[in-house]
Amino acid sequence: MSIDQLPAILTVTMNPALDLATGTERVVPGPKLRCDAPRVDPGGGGINVSRLVQRLGGETAAIVALGGSMGQRLHEAMEREGLSVRVIPVEGETRASLGVTDRSTGKQFRFILPGPDLTVEDGERAIQAVSEESVRGDFVVLSGSLPGALAGTFPRALARASGPMGTRLVVDTSGAALNDLVRTPDSDPEMRPELLRIDHLEAEEAGGRPMPALGDTARFAADAVAAGAARYVVVGRDAEGNLLASADGVWFVRPPKVEVVSATGAGDSFLAAMTWALSIGTPPEEALRWGTAAAAATVTTPATDLCQPDMIETLRAECTIEQVDPA
Repeated sequence: MSIDQLPAILTVTMNPALDLATGTERVVPGPKLRCDAPRVDPGGGGINVSRLVQRLGGETAAIVALGGSMGQRLHEAMEREGLSVRVIPVEGETRASLGVTDRSTGKQFRFILPGPDLTVEDGERAIQAVSEESVRGDFVVLSGSLPGALAGTFPRALARASGPMGTRLVVDTSGAALNDLVRTPDSDPEMRPELLRIDHLEAEEAGGRPMPALGDTARFAADAVAAGAARYVVVGRDAEGNLLASADGVWFVRPPKVEVVSATGAGDSFLAAMTWALSIGTPPEEALRWGTAAAAATVTTPATDLCQPDMIETLRAECTIEQVDPA
């Protein structure tokens, strides 16, 4: 397949943020804390996915719900990075997030403001935008929090729209929407996500049981695939690594040891690199290695910065992969 024939990766971000990152000598209550000049980046799950997919050389477009003056600043920040943007105008003010590094300890404090409450109609306009921007075979990545009326309904609505569109949906969500997708898969296989990404605590909530051991996670993921939750189910076990289940088996990739500077964007980087790898025809277990390497590379970068492809390539060779028996 030539580069021109490769599928595009569209991202959907319904609760984006303008990410501000700064540092101060010490974070303590009471006195004024004099901070460094802030770094400003466009943020939100899907936006970060598009940012890294673009760095990896993939074709991507970001569909983003934006409102108010903060939304305008975020749009400008995305355009400065050369991202292709489709705006879904919404009522209210797009949120900001603030990361402050305490230089005396190296610890980072993250303050996340709320975004606007969105409506079912906002979600419908986003789905319409996906249908207009995508072609059959493209990947559509839904990532990030879902405010207002979209919290429990939007992922399934987008999944059901993906079948007729012929797009492959990748979902990274949480809470009621995630539990719904895991516990009550759609009866029509064409209406199910291609890939469902879950973190360790979310898997325990969706599965209704603790999962202290790798085998516990493997059984959960394999059962979710067998039940039809998605073609691929990926569960992150924090710094231990990432697990993938498919109809062909279960694999686990352990990351190399790296110095953690900032965890901001690590999960989004994982999703971006794994989806990009799948889009170019990489086997899913190797795509899992790409994602794991990207997450490890991003935690070594400061503030809200994301990693670069050469760092991913270096760390990918250090990621170990093993097949896991879910029995």
